[in-house]
Amino acid sequence: MPSFGSEETVKELKRALSNPNVQADRLRYKNYITKVIRYMTQGLDVSALFMDMVKASATVDIVQKKLVYLYMCTYASDKPDLALLAINTLRKDCADPNPMVRGLALRNMCNFRMPGMTEYIEQPIVAGLRDKASYVRRVAVLGCAKMHSLQPNTEIDGIIVNELYALLRDPDPVVVVNCLRALEEILKDEGGVVINKPIAHHLLNRMNDLDSWAQSEVLTFLLRYRPRSDDELFNVLSLLDAFLQSAHAHVAVATLRLFLHLASAHPAVQADALLRTSAPLLATCGAASRELRFAGLCHVQQVMRSQPGLFGTHYKRFFCGYSEPTYIKFRKMEILVELVNDENVALVLEELRSYCTDVSPELAQAAIAAIGRIALTYSEKCLDILTGLLALKQDHITSAVIQTFRDLVWFCPQSTAAVCQTVEACVDSPQDSEICFVEIKKIRPFVSEQASQLLVQTLVLSRLDYCNALLAGLPASSIKPLQLIQNAAAILIFNKPKRMHVTPLFIDLHCLPIAARIKFKEMKDCLFYLIFNLILVNYVTLSSPNDTEEEISLSLGPPLSHETFEKMWLDLEILHRQTLGSPRPRTAPDTLQAALQLVKIQTLAFTPRDTVPWKAYIYTRSTGTLILAELLQGDPQAPGSDESLVVSVKQQPVNQHAIRGFASILKSVLQTLNVDSS
Repeated sequence: MPSFGSEETVKELKRALSNPNVQADRLRYKNYITKVIRYMTQGLDVSALFMDMVKASATVDIVQKKLVYLYMCTYASDKPDLALLAINTLRKDCADPNPMVRGLALRNMCNFRMPGMTEYIEQPIVAGLRDKASYVRRVAVLGCAKMHSLQPNTEIDGIIVNELYALLRDPDPVVVVNCLRALEEILKDEGGVVINKPIAHHLLNRMNDLDSWAQSEVLTFLLRYRPRSDDELFNVLSLLDAFLQSAHAHVAVATLRLFLHLASAHPAVQADALLRTSAPLLATCGAASRELRFAGLCHVQQVMRSQPGLFGTHYKRFFCGYSEPTYIKFRKMEILVELVNDENVALVLEELRSYCTDVSPELAQAAIAAIGRIALTYSEKCLDILTGLLALKQDHITSAVIQTFRDLVWFCPQSTAAVCQTVEACVDSPQDSEICFVEIKKIRPFVSEQASQLLVQTLVLSRLDYCNALLAGLPASSIKPLQLIQNAAAILIFNKPKRMHVTPLFIDLHCLPIAARIKFKEMKDCLFYLIFNLILVNYVTLSSPNDTEEEISLSLGPPLSHETFEKMWLDLEILHRQTLGSPRPRTAPDTLQAALQLVKIQTLAFTPRDTVPWKAYIYTRSTGTLILAELLQGDPQAPGSDESLVVSVKQQPVNQHAIRGFASILKSVLQTLNVDSS
């Protein structure tokens, strides 16, 4: 035999396939056909044997036919003229008495991806839809979708569509599911397959005949049907009830999704469905397959958004295994944070602490961040753990702990004193990133806890050894903001409640010498917080600049749901509308949200940064009244307002003084954020 890859190999195969003696020996003939397929799969071009292989399809041997059909489908696009000659052979096989041969011929004919094939395969497909053998009908139904994909822009054949809808009642469950898939493909431009009451009830009654993957697909299609009465609804739910505890996780999840969709007006039914599905979901979270395990964790996290305490007693199921991949460990830590309560907080924190020294820096930092989120509720327990981690003096651990302290002070002001003590006791040689928190100890003896929180970043410049080089290079016009910061700190430290109004300023980097400019860029974030906190001190701690007005106090109070906010917003009238005179801040959404929360204004929702018009919905409380507001920029009904930010305020009950104070605080915060982004 010639060496592989040479032209002699193909010639030798051609001589053998055309040899009458070889053709007479069925076993020997099949062996040569097998060699052709093997060489084809190894990359050798054997397209020159096309006609010899077509002749080999004239056999009653099913295995040989499969091999020849595989060859023909592979080279049909390369040899379109010869492939058309093979069509007659395939059409003849579509009428073979053996249903297996009919199905194979029809399937491979539909796989000839060539233009002009529709006219040859349409008649065999229609005949296949009416075939007595279920295997042929399965192939024919999928062939309808393949035929449509060959000419997607042609008009939909109504006869084919009607045949497919009729086959939804076929006795073979695979034919039913294939019909749904084919109709969805053919009718995708018209919205896909239509699920009416007769079809929906028929599919529900056939659920037990389907395999698990077909069940999940049918359940997805049933999302399009809405029962017309409560009686019908509960009949449907009764039929679905058994599938909530299916041994197959994807079926249980698909059933739960359909349950929640259909019972949207019945919260008790939804809660019961979630409870009954918890066991299959937990089983999925321990599956041997990593991919299935991760999918189960994602579904658990989704369920917890509506039923936070559903998995509370099963928190140990979400402890990380040693050999688990990082992406699963990250997801489990997120779930653990949401499952923490008074009973399990000690064990959960102990588990998270063991992850903080993991060999993976990313995992260790994620565990520290998780402890920080728990610290918002259980600050004392978490501070002890974080303090111990600082003693390890590992750079990535120290950095993560310091960032956690920063977030804790920002979002949980009552923990400021404890953070001050922790940092003061544990940090001996601070790095540049830690200076901000070391300096807390300098203000703690002089100011209240709230004022201390506001000046966490403000007094960072008190380290003269760090800042003298910067100050020496600043022009006189750039020192004014620093003087304002120093004055504001002095007012608080010496308890002088003097009312003052400060216009936010910033340092122009282009005015600095190169050396000072580099140092300033290193401290840019710190200086932003200096100026930002200065404005907050003036407007929150020292109240409004107007001496004649009474102080107002904002508070967050219990959170509002999206539904409650929307209902109140639609019911109430706009009491105040004001142009703030500046565009919206170009800061990150998290920064905007955190800045507003610091002044007790809660952000409910906002559109993406580059959306036009841009909107944000916020709310707060003040002296017994609830204030709702909409921020709008780029209103299409207000020409020339693309750069102006407009706030519309609604309130219940009405308190005009609170509205004016709220607008003043909001304007100051947004102006300050604009200063930093510029």
